[in-house]
Amino acid sequence: MARLGDIFERQIAGEWGSECAENENGTKVLRTTNFTQEGRINYDDVVIRSINQSKVEKKRCHYGDIILEKSGGTEKTPVGRVVFCDEAIEDSIYLCNNFTQAMRVNQATAIPRYVFYFMWNLHSSGKTDLLQNKTTGIRNLQVKSYLNENCPLPALEEQRKIAAVLDKVSDLIAKRRQQLDKLDELVKSRFIEMFGDPKSNPNSYPISQLSEHIEFLTSGSRGWAQYCVDNGSEWFITIKNVKGCRISIDNMQPINAPDNAEAKRTKVQEGDLLISITADLGRTGVVTKEIADHGAYINQHLTCIRLNKEILNPLYVAFFMESPAGKEQFESKNQSAVKAGLNFNSINSLRLLVPPMDEQNAFVGFVHQIDKSKLAIQKSLEKLEILKKALMQKYFG
Repeated sequence: MARLGDIFERQIAGEWGSECAENENGTKVLRTTNFTQEGRINYDDVVIRSINQSKVEKKRCHYGDIILEKSGGTEKTPVGRVVFCDEAIEDSIYLCNNFTQAMRVNQATAIPRYVFYFMWNLHSSGKTDLLQNKTTGIRNLQVKSYLNENCPLPALEEQRKIAAVLDKVSDLIAKRRQQLDKLDELVKSRFIEMFGDPKSNPNSYPISQLSEHIEFLTSGSRGWAQYCVDNGSEWFITIKNVKGCRISIDNMQPINAPDNAEAKRTKVQEGDLLISITADLGRTGVVTKEIADHGAYINQHLTCIRLNKEILNPLYVAFFMESPAGKEQFESKNQSAVKAGLNFNSINSLRLLVPPMDEQNAFVGFVHQIDKSKLAIQKSLEKLEILKKALMQKYFG
């Protein structure tokens, strides 16, 4: 067992943020937005700053460094995330910004990948959430307390074996996520392949306003906090559940809805199209049989649209609205530059291509087949994540 701070031969504080001007001939600076779920660095969208060159070589990140997020976390992603500097870091000069800190392991004492996983576990287990200062507007890690954590240090060969096992599981998790991303891209590509670019409409499909095919339109309820209970028999759908043409039942708010006209108005039915009308505009999802059978209601940040299903397949409409052509309309109809919002007139005036129903249904059938593949991959991913947590518990407690 060793104090975490004693394992590092060097701690390199990041010093550069927005106060340094962007310069295409400057130095690349890593930010927490470059941290991935797997603890790897996403080298896309790295900012380039004018940095005092006398400090660059002394501060640059090298292969094996571990970068710690010490400031700027959110409630959902509290500070304490880490990424490992892989071989690609040596291809160019990278520094870390002032919200992060690079840590260099003394390799006579510990294996860098092993220490990385120990630090990863501190965050994923919620330990770093207890070590953050929430008294200011920005979340800050209590670095001194963090570095006082005790890290188990078996023999170097044992550390290497543990890191290798966790690497294998982590690589599989990353591959599963990549597979899910590729399937999402495949659906988007299929949409363009079947219907063409909606902006140019190469197939000359009829174009109509959404209002021409709406049978029912309503917004959700506000002030229902009194009905939200842990043992509620139905669901309250919020904006966080609606995204990417789907309605996720994860983290759905249980509710015991009142027996009144308001509840009847806002209760969803199978096939209803939901669109976010405040905050992150234009998020879509279609109510499934499972959600409708369970019983669910929408809150004030969503609108419920019941379409003429002889003319429009709701899932086709959802994908159209999430396409660049749909998103541009939401941006142009935003009611305020300060606080995003749409009214019913904005929703009614949305325009879309109306292909023949057999083509819409063929696309939706393809989506359902992809969903089956995604479900199998998602189950595999969940099992791998459970395995990784179990291994972390075994190795680090």
